[in-house]
Amino acid sequence: MLVTSSGGGGSDGDRPQRARPRDGVDLAARIDTFTRDTIRRSAFHPPTALDRRTIADGVGLYLDGRHEDAAERLSEVDFGVATFTDTATGRRFAEISDRARESARGWGRVYIDLSRPAATWSVQVPHPVADADSEKLGIGAWRATPGGVMVLAGANRRAGEGDAADVAHRRDTVFHAVCAELVAHRLPGIQLHGYADSTEPDYDVIVSTGKGDHGRSWGEGLSSALRREGFEVCRVWVRRCSLEGRTNVQGRTAASAELPFLHVEFSRSIRESEKRTARAVTAIGEAVGQLAHSARPSGSEPATAR
Repeated sequence: MLVTSSGGGGSDGDRPQRARPRDGVDLAARIDTFTRDTIRRSAFHPPTALDRRTIADGVGLYLDGRHEDAAERLSEVDFGVATFTDTATGRRFAEISDRARESARGWGRVYIDLSRPAATWSVQVPHPVADADSEKLGIGAWRATPGGVMVLAGANRRAGEGDAADVAHRRDTVFHAVCAELVAHRLPGIQLHGYADSTEPDYDVIVSTGKGDHGRSWGEGLSSALRREGFEVCRVWVRRCSLEGRTNVQGRTAASAELPFLHVEFSRSIRESEKRTARAVTAIGEAVGQLAHSARPSGSEPATAR
């Protein structure tokens, strides 16, 4: 839809301009604010088994198109759903998040793209803040390929007692419960991490299929795309690398379900550079786009907001 401003003759106001949606938000800015103002200072309150199951059920109901049922289920633990339009892509999305003070529990958020009949893949960001700027890779990947679900942890991995908030290595978190629900919905997943350049100085990216090998062809596609962008890539199935992701619990759950999963580590020099991050996102988008296209279900009902 076009709208025309009532500005004076000869001004830019006379040019037709594309209307901004009333609920438009810049998703990258929204998550940047959440990371900076909430995740960075958040505590971590371990969820009960009932908390975890309730939120995972709510996400599953929403993916099934049962939006009212999802909202009712989520409200049992003070979670809720809001829908927006991402101003960068023009795509509708749902945000599932804590309606209580988010920094008190640190359970994170879930973002569901509503522009496709059904979700086809997931991107997971388990260590925002600790793996600095990894959430920027997640946002870029989510934007690059429609049909994605992004799961974002809500606290620094060091926020809890011991390793309680290290969601990539624990099964008793909301993050893992949601990722397990996505596996139950047969959504392949890519999990994004970051490492210090000194850990693997010869490589820019480490690509692993985690515990299983069902993501091998996907991993080869991603590795090729990354190399075309000029990055040196360590493929875990070819040679030994640091940070292989074998103990990652989301990867183990995907492996048990024989579902493609990738555990991808990006050097700090990629994550701290806007240009290099953009090139990495281009590669992720290429690989995910091929996988999501092949996995797209036919004849499913739209997931658009009601």
